[in-house]
Amino acid sequence: MRIVIIGAGFAGMYAALSAARLREIKGASPEELEIALVAPQPTLVVRPRLYEPKPETLTAPLLDVFNAIDVVYVQGSAEAVDTKARTVQIVTAKDARKTLPYDRLIVATGSRLFRPNVPGLAEHGFSVDSLEDAIALDKHLHGLAKLPQSTARDTVVVAGGGFTGIEAATELPSRLRAILGKDAKPRIVIVDRGAAIAPDMGEGPRPIIEDAMRKLGVEGRFGAGVAEVSKSGVTLSNGEHIEAATVVWAAGIRAAPLTQQIPAERDNFGRLLVDRDLRVQGIPGVFAAGDAARAACDDVGNYALMSCQHATRMGAFAGNNAAAELLGVPTRPYHQKGYVTCLDLGGAGALFTRGWEREVTMVGDVAKKTKQEINTVWIYPPRAERAAALASADPEHVTDVSGFF
Repeated sequence: MRIVIIGAGFAGMYAALSAARLREIKGASPEELEIALVAPQPTLVVRPRLYEPKPETLTAPLLDVFNAIDVVYVQGSAEAVDTKARTVQIVTAKDARKTLPYDRLIVATGSRLFRPNVPGLAEHGFSVDSLEDAIALDKHLHGLAKLPQSTARDTVVVAGGGFTGIEAATELPSRLRAILGKDAKPRIVIVDRGAAIAPDMGEGPRPIIEDAMRKLGVEGRFGAGVAEVSKSGVTLSNGEHIEAATVVWAAGIRAAPLTQQIPAERDNFGRLLVDRDLRVQGIPGVFAAGDAARAACDDVGNYALMSCQHATRMGAFAGNNAAAELLGVPTRPYHQKGYVTCLDLGGAGALFTRGWEREVTMVGDVAKKTKQEINTVWIYPPRAERAAALASADPEHVTDVSGFF
């Protein structure tokens, strides 16, 4: 029997850990139940940190962890899924193709930045969506120091006033001063079509975010979108032109394209609809987790967000349940009633909220210390020691924040 997991992000990593944990508990051998994970590299990209400097350092190796728990790593990219034949077509690093049969499949392919057909965006825009994108932005920012001082050189437009846009924008003043000199006066402008900053976070956190923007000198342009990007800057939908040598696109994400290979219903974000056990509805043998799945967190109408906090726990339940079906033991319905957010505000500290209503419980330096602990400890893989790695993947305890803070 074989479980195939597509993706080495937070959901894929924990799916592998959790499936291996249940296999161990039930006394099955790796030969009886093979767990294979497919990804281009055996590396976790710490995507929530890609707004920070030195993005090339923001990865964590996984191969030693996989070896410790007897998970087979298959290097390559999943190109196609045949849910009737129960096979995955893989393109290897050398452009060869091979077919990998499965008994259970876990789609944990994550998400991609939504890039609309805005004139000039593809040619002149940057992002912090992927490791490669973040490295390209960092290289570009360092290249600004070679240019003569000008309004455009010192201006960055961040398109998108959500979580990613805010974290990128509030980090940029210190990043640019480190590059251009401590006396530099960078101008950062957040553009969003919404009427105010952080449209999804509600009224409670907003004054704190607005105060942080004022302290850092980050400007806002709301009620208007980016109509065109050029070498000289951006033109907004209201006709305003902002001279800028740097444009960072952070306006929304969608499930990765591979989800389109699964002949099932999806939501507006491209996420596969799943039941409480994270099975893709109507497709036998297929589970989905993380940003690839639209999953109910509880019985009162809350659904998992496209975040690592939800992806890790969903991955753990999906891995456990895929293994449970093959080992003939009961599955566990996914649930995630506890929910917190911790928003980095650069030099202005951070903002911590609890619950779906986003009640503010910490701000400033105290919240910043929590954010740093989350970013440097909590979201990293377990150590490559068999017992510890397997113990970390109990679905009932992965990212259970109900008892914290």
